[in-house]
Amino acid sequence: MALTGRAALVAALGSVPIGIWDPSWTGILAVNAPLAAACACDFALAAPVRRLGLTRSGDTTARLGDAADVTLTVTNPSNRPLRARIRDAWPPSSWQPGTETTASRHSLTVPPGERRRLTTRLRPTRRGDRRSDRVTIRSYGPLGLFTRQGTHRVPWTVRVLPPFSSRKHLPSKLSRLRELDGRTSVLTRGQGTEFDSLREYVPGDDTRSIDWRATARQSTVALRTWRPERDRHILLVLDTGRTSAGRVGDAPRLDASMDAALLLAALASRAGDRVDLLAHDRRVRALVQGRTAGDVLPSLVNTMATLEPELVETDARGLTATALRSASRRSLIVLFTTLDAAPVEEGLLPVLPQLTQRHTVLLASVADPHVAKMAKARGHAEAVYHAAAAAQAQSERRRTADQLRRHGVVVVDATPDELPPALADAYLELKAAGRL
Repeated sequence: MALTGRAALVAALGSVPIGIWDPSWTGILAVNAPLAAACACDFALAAPVRRLGLTRSGDTTARLGDAADVTLTVTNPSNRPLRARIRDAWPPSSWQPGTETTASRHSLTVPPGERRRLTTRLRPTRRGDRRSDRVTIRSYGPLGLFTRQGTHRVPWTVRVLPPFSSRKHLPSKLSRLRELDGRTSVLTRGQGTEFDSLREYVPGDDTRSIDWRATARQSTVALRTWRPERDRHILLVLDTGRTSAGRVGDAPRLDASMDAALLLAALASRAGDRVDLLAHDRRVRALVQGRTAGDVLPSLVNTMATLEPELVETDARGLTATALRSASRRSLIVLFTTLDAAPVEEGLLPVLPQLTQRHTVLLASVADPHVAKMAKARGHAEAVYHAAAAAQAQSERRRTADQLRRHGVVVVDATPDELPPALADAYLELKAAGRL
């Protein structure tokens, strides 16, 4: 229970003339006694808070950047009307900064024995699970002088999924995949190493693809056609150690890696390949295996939603051993990690031969666009020093990438916006070359 601002204002206005004309306890009592009686009546006529029934419904998932609507149903079982102010509390990251007050507070009137619905619109600013906190209700009497107040816990969880902003590149990559697969009207046949069918030789075709045995059995020259391999295994390995926590722009490196991984997973599943996910630092943080083509992308998105970088050094040996157990046959292992010299030289390079001798390894790293901008800066002494530091950082990354390439690793190093399409192109090139 609590007094309202209206009660305080009435008491103040009544005390002013008493203080001027008759400043005594009798005068103060003459003003406050009726006010106290009015407050008691107001309290008695306010609907009880504890007896209210509250339930939730609405969205349980939303992509980062999109809105999620959660509906709160308030049932008033009493014989008094409910006039209330309601605060529906959620974690601060459930709204854009500065909008929490207007988004979480509602005014509501519920007649006796009826129910009303109110909607809280969330706009989360971070991935992960957002769980509702307490619902605080302040019930007013008809005079608005005194209130009943109480809280209810109405559990609800909204899972905020990765935004998958790179999906805009998917149509163009699928178009190129269809060209590789020979399903579009192009002048050249589809490339690949998996036999598809025989057709009649046409002048201009590669004579190395002539099937002489089939030609001997028929009156025309037969030509083998090929298509990219299908049903290959792709293991996406997310390094969730300390280097993935570094921020590039407004988001951690891990978020940019996830975006690139989702585009590659969507493309590979359309190409008929099997896609698994492993997230690892010092232990396994997530493992997705054995999903069908239609279920793999929702499973990856749902699993990635709760992944957060861990401020620990990644155990490269443990990561390699887990990846080898997860990929029992020859696979394409896509490792999302850093190109910083120390973690690669001290952690990854000593165990890299275990991966490359059995699998094709592709390393994807998120580059900081601010470093490239610094490298181009000129005009004054400070900018020149910044440019020199940025050039040195870029040179170290190139040297590390060259070391990895000498071990047979395909390296893709690009900014967050450029990494997803660059990684998809690298996958398509490996597929066209028959290296999966």
